Amino acid sequence: MKLVIDTNVLLVSISSYSRFHWLYRAIIEGKVTLFITNEIMSEYAEKLLEKLNTKTAFTTLRMLVELDNVVQTTIFYHFNLIQTDPDDNKFVDCAIAANADWLITNDKHFNILKDIDFPTVNVIRLEDSEQHFVKSLR
Repeated sequence: MKLVIDTNVLLVSISSYSRFHWLYRAIIEGKVTLFITNEIMSEYAEKLLEKLNTKTAFTTLRMLVELDNVVQTTIFYHFNLIQTDPDDNKFVDCAIAANADWLITNDKHFNILKDIDFPTVNVIRLEDSEQHFVKSLR
């Protein structure tokens, strides 16, 4: 399964005490392919260092760089589909470039994508993705 994960989703999935830790485990265990860009990694780094202790933040970032199932993606076209928060477009553009199956986010700005026919970006909330993905990840 090919995924792009918004920063808020990554943050809440890291802790082993989180009910969403299944997603982080799926990444670590290579059960999904995660697509990232330099812009996404920069935001991940910024927020991880802001919200977590330094050791956990750097361990997570190193893992994302070293795992074979985390794929660096090059963006050739910026669609600018999200007008209300243009900073979110980096995730959309990555999902399009990677032909990702899903973009997982809890951010309401992404809801606009459900009304856009082309390019198609399948967006799912983290809470809904658990029920949708867990059986296929086993």
